[in-house]
Amino acid sequence: MKRLVSLVLVLALTAAVLLSGCAKKQEQKVVNVYNWGENIDESIFKIFEKQTGIKVNYTTYESNEQLYAVLKMGGTNYDVIIPSDYMISRLIEEGMLEKLDFNNIPNFDNIDERYKNLEYDPANEYSVPYTWGVVGLIYNTSMIDDEITSWGALFDPKYSGQILQFDNSRDAMATALFHLGYSVNTTDEAELNEAYELLVQQKTILQGYVMDQIYDKLEGGEAAIGPYYAGDALLMMENNPDLAFVVPEEGTNLFVDAMCIPKGAVNKENAELFINFMCDTDIALKNMAVTCYATPVRTAYEALDEETRSNEIMFPKDDVLNRCQIYKNLPQETLNLYDQLWVKLKS
Repeated sequence: MKRLVSLVLVLALTAAVLLSGCAKKQEQKVVNVYNWGENIDESIFKIFEKQTGIKVNYTTYESNEQLYAVLKMGGTNYDVIIPSDYMISRLIEEGMLEKLDFNNIPNFDNIDERYKNLEYDPANEYSVPYTWGVVGLIYNTSMIDDEITSWGALFDPKYSGQILQFDNSRDAMATALFHLGYSVNTTDEAELNEAYELLVQQKTILQGYVMDQIYDKLEGGEAAIGPYYAGDALLMMENNPDLAFVVPEEGTNLFVDAMCIPKGAVNKENAELFINFMCDTDIALKNMAVTCYATPVRTAYEALDEETRSNEIMFPKDDVLNRCQIYKNLPQETLNLYDQLWVKLKS
């Protein structure tokens, strides 16, 4: 009887071990990446999974403000996020990012020194640069005969019904602030209200507020002009050769997007391995070829052919960069004013 009981127990334990082994085998290591739309070569995920055994779950957002709102509402199921400079500064200030373990990110050495220790993350504890670029105006030369040189084109009744505007407060306000000759980092309430009033006037001649929807509208000739980011402009111009891109004479925004890990991320080490992977020379080259965004990976830039390096939309010259401003994180009082003005504008 004892031998029979012992045999039953052995069989039960063996079955449990086998089932446990199967469960472990079925468990898939993952990294959950939350990024801008049209901002990565998704084919590289298979390469990453083959190298590490980690599956990439990928979703997108349309603006820094949307990303912030999702995180603030408790969207903590993300392991890698890719906000812009000013938003990184805000997330650091509010304790919403994890410090990185650079032992897991040796390819950080590939990043050009000019993109390290920037004002939004001065000690480079929370972020690794991903892309950089400028904002400009994209317009259809078959619909607009004039040479566009100024932000004023966005506020010109001549193009009524054909104008698109950013569907986020920081970028939309910046177009008005640049045109008015003010700093995009102003905290002066009178200047911000003046910019708001200009956007109110623009609303009467506007076709609509857009983010990634700008692709269909400009590529398809549904609208004539709108502001957007340089890398996206190059992609649109590939699909519609009538489109042109210009950095307005008043100046523009120079931005750096960087990879970060949200506070409380479940798969932090997997996230760091993914960030390291994105800083690999060959992966950065492959990614840049698809996104058309400039890379801060020095070794990838050095491997580019001369024609690509001389592309002034992807890699603006000093005369353009000298007219650029980088967004800074604004005081809470100013952020509250932005929110109030944006709600009023969109209502």
